[in-house]
Amino acid sequence: MGSNGPAAAGLMTQPQVMVPAKLVKELRERTGAGMMDCKQALTEANGDLEQATILLRKKGIASAQEKAARVATEGVVGSYIHAGGKMGVVVEVNCETDFVARNAEFQQLAHDIAMHICAANPRFIRREDVTLEILEREKQILREQANASAKPAAVIEKIIDGRMDKFYAEACLYEQPFIRDEKITVKELIDSKIAKFGEKIAVRRFVRFKVGEDTESFVTTKPAPMPRQDGEAAPARGA
Repeated sequence: MGSNGPAAAGLMTQPQVMVPAKLVKELRERTGAGMMDCKQALTEANGDLEQATILLRKKGIASAQEKAARVATEGVVGSYIHAGGKMGVVVEVNCETDFVARNAEFQQLAHDIAMHICAANPRFIRREDVTLEILEREKQILREQANASAKPAAVIEKIIDGRMDKFYAEACLYEQPFIRDEKITVKELIDSKIAKFGEKIAVRRFVRFKVGEDTESFVTTKPAPMPRQDGEAAPARGA
């Protein structure tokens, strides 16, 4: 009997998609992921660059979730001074090892985040850092606006939830669209580096200065401070 029936046909493997090196290079430049990760994503996406980008972002999110409970006590202090010297930002970005902290790409990440903070002026780092007082005040304002529309209560709550997402996207660093690539958020940018370096990476705190303002904008995240080295002075404010 011949072996070309339906059962045999089902056992035949599909030919593997040939991924051009140029496409792999473009995906690496777009996402910062490793060469093999890019090649695998493009193979799974049948050469579709946009779909491969989405696959890598999902991988980055999954990797970030796995590493969220780790302790990151290394890192760098990145900075950015805007043209003209009228505005500047200093930001602390943490990782797990000194090896990653000394990596040029990690240091570039800290610089890029500082530049983003300078332009976008976030009030918080994560949505979890928004104080209860501010959260309730924002919700009350939105509730009063929504009540004026005379819509059902269930609809009003959905409206408030949607507008709160917009509030987070404007006020929280991690939720903001990254200024150099607004297709991704700052959190997605960080997640892509977590996937690449295999370490927890997090923004711990930042300060934003502007000439003429009475006080600087100092922002820190909620977790407890990291242990200080012997002889190191305690931070002067909110850290």
